Amino acid sequence: MDRRREELMAAALELFGTRDAEDVSIDDVASAAGASRALVYHYFGGKQELYVAALRSAAVQLESRLQSQEGGGALDELASGLRRYFDFVEEHAAGFAALLRGGPANRTGEVGEIVDGVRRRLFALVQKQMGVEEPGPVLRTTLRSWIASVEAAGLDWLEHRDIDRSTLEKMLVDHMVALLGVAAAHDGDVAGLIERLGSARGLTP
Repeated sequence: MDRRREELMAAALELFGTRDAEDVSIDDVASAAGASRALVYHYFGGKQELYVAALRSAAVQLESRLQSQEGGGALDELASGLRRYFDFVEEHAAGFAALLRGGPANRTGEVGEIVDGVRRRLFALVQKQMGVEEPGPVLRTTLRSWIASVEAAGLDWLEHRDIDRSTLEKMLVDHMVALLGVAAAHDGDVAGLIERLGSARGLTP
């Protein structure tokens, strides 16, 4: 990718990560990147195109971290996936914040597709780790609720950083365990899933 284009997108992500998109102008991006507004228009055509390109760049980087790493139990893989997720959160704070600022208020069109695409990728990863081909409504709702919690935890951690990251990651694994326990009371299939995951990690139907 062209270096100047990368610089413009990095500057845009930094701004979109701390301010609402409506409050960021082409001039703001150009100034932050040390470029002219003409250069921004040359590469992107306008603010919406720049916004979409910057979010897509952040999404691609995050999704690359969410590739399944085979070789452990489901909860161990979940913990590993969370470490990779929070590696991205820590290394690309502005990109992560900008990406989540793209939803749910702006869930229409390309922006919504980008945000939802990341969530689908994370959902598919967790589903694969648990060995579930087609989750029922109770498990589907449970997994989506957990993903929303992970996103909220990431944003809160970036804002405050008053909890050790490894502690937060362990809390989120325990949160998944607790949610599955609640779901099992409403769906026998989830109870069976808990048995397959194993009682060694404290999971009981």
